[in-house]
Amino acid sequence: MSGAESVLQQQLGSLYRSHHGWLHGWLRKKLGCGHHAADVAHDTFLRIIASRDALLGMREPRAFLTTTAKRLLIDQARHAAIEQAYLAELALLADSLPGYPSPEETLLAVQALQQIGAALEGLADKPREAFLLHYLEGQAQGEVAAVLGVSVRMVHKYLVKALLHCRHACPALDEASL
Repeated sequence: MSGAESVLQQQLGSLYRSHHGWLHGWLRKKLGCGHHAADVAHDTFLRIIASRDALLGMREPRAFLTTTAKRLLIDQARHAAIEQAYLAELALLADSLPGYPSPEETLLAVQALQQIGAALEGLADKPREAFLLHYLEGQAQGEVAAVLGVSVRMVHKYLVKALLHCRHACPALDEASL
């Protein structure tokens, strides 16, 4: 460590020992919370450490510390205001988006699944499995092929066969609901 850094560390240590308690007390009165005051006091000294030149020629350390702390409080207030505005926008957006399905929509979906289940009963195992993996579990045809141990082309044939079977077994179902 160089002599200049040693002197700087001594000055900073002296500033901290002499004024940390006072700054913490001042902030605690201002903020009404000892924990928040400790955080801001800590951040104040970190900011001073980050700008080493601040220690050079400092005549009024308490004025410098309060100015730095006030600027930190302003920054925190700005960040809090931005965060609150962001959260308010998210809440508005969440309110405008469709949320959970209505009971009617749930009932229609359950009925459609029951009809599809009934329609799939007469289908061979692999086409039925391909249909369930692809349409209900959302797997890509390549993934279905790997699960079933067949080619992607065969999975495509299974899916066509399953869709045609469902259409014949339950004419009320159309391709849009599948």
